[in-house]
Amino acid sequence: MLYDRLNRRSFLKAASFAPAAFYFVPGRALGKEALAAANDRINVGCIGVGDRGTVVMRGFLNDRTAQVVAVCDVKSHVLKEKRELVNTYYDHTSCAAYKDFRELVARDDIDVCQVATCDHWHVLASLYAVRAGKDVYCEKPMGLTLEEDQTLRREIHERERIFQFGTQQRSDPKFEMACRLVREGKIGEVKGINIWCSGSSAGGDPTPVPVPEWLDYNLWLGPAPTKPYTRDRCSNALWWFISDYALGFIAGWGIHPVDIAFWGAPEKFKSPWTIQGTGVFPTQGVADTALTWDITLRTGAGTTVRYTSHPCPEEWSKRYEDQNDHGTAFEGTEGWVYVRRGKLSTYPKSILENAKFPEGSDTYENSTNAHVSNFLESVRTRKSPRSEIDVSVQGDMFCHVSDIAIRLKRELRFDTDRERFIGDNEANARLSRPMRKPWHL
Repeated sequence: MLYDRLNRRSFLKAASFAPAAFYFVPGRALGKEALAAANDRINVGCIGVGDRGTVVMRGFLNDRTAQVVAVCDVKSHVLKEKRELVNTYYDHTSCAAYKDFRELVARDDIDVCQVATCDHWHVLASLYAVRAGKDVYCEKPMGLTLEEDQTLRREIHERERIFQFGTQQRSDPKFEMACRLVREGKIGEVKGINIWCSGSSAGGDPTPVPVPEWLDYNLWLGPAPTKPYTRDRCSNALWWFISDYALGFIAGWGIHPVDIAFWGAPEKFKSPWTIQGTGVFPTQGVADTALTWDITLRTGAGTTVRYTSHPCPEEWSKRYEDQNDHGTAFEGTEGWVYVRRGKLSTYPKSILENAKFPEGSDTYENSTNAHVSNFLESVRTRKSPRSEIDVSVQGDMFCHVSDIAIRLKRELRFDTDRERFIGDNEANARLSRPMRKPWHL
């Protein structure tokens, strides 16, 4: 049986939410490999089923040990479409649809929640799920503030929940190999780490327009400040770059290569950090997150970490023989390792000659599926997944500190043990922000 709490009594109670056929779908009806038996199956509720949410949800659909039983979204046409997608996949009509995620997490029969909302909802939706006894797979980045991250981390530990962060590169064999080479000392002692990713975008017409009939704008805003609806404000092309809802790509994209830096050389990020940098921000339009940035962080271990937006410095492109829009490179006393999606290279090249790669595919979709499967295995075994809460907060914290440094335009010192800036009240004030009532942590 999956959990002690999923005994026959709770199973029968859960049955009141849907027809019996919901729980006993024959394999022949699926046209695919049969699902696990009902008592062993992990029931999944998906909160936020837009573009990225659908990619992650397919990972749950493709795993026979799980079943997606409910979807949730504040956009009515998206909700309808994704409910139909799930029902078509299973060849039944039992997938429930909710506009308000609180109704979904209240269901006793749901074991885990996928949270793939807009960024400003990530922590709150995850907290509701955790407090309802669910395990959580949460898309990246984590919170809009470090305080949000800290609150979720505390609740995860206190309630003994399984948490997987959506940094799926940890389930890509190229990244796993790159980090293993670094940790095994194949490039000697790590002296520097270079990180880069795409910058944010500008734009957005600030003219107020009517809210589309298919959008619950008040619920979409949630804890964010009340602002007039403007054209495309809630589209993926824009909300990512509005600071009320996200930190921009300094966190939204950057968390991926940043996370790999922490995975490959965790001991090099010892406290305290000294950080300074520059950033360019939009001067008109709705978007207001950093378009470009160039940040240098020096750690207590004597490591220099440089984090920039794309295009990265020309010398990096030449050194790693690549001009891609993202990457993580570890510079050691005896060589270097460079990795991005689709590429792993080293100097000297002999470092890779006898390397045995982990099993798995390194495509974007397959790494997501593998990451979901790793999470589900952790739900079953109660062992930590690849992107557990503690390491996830570390990478997210780096992104927050970086954003604060370029906004304050001066050198800062950060104590990673206390998770506070040293002697800087103005910087520390940016580690939290108020939420629109009635929402709160």
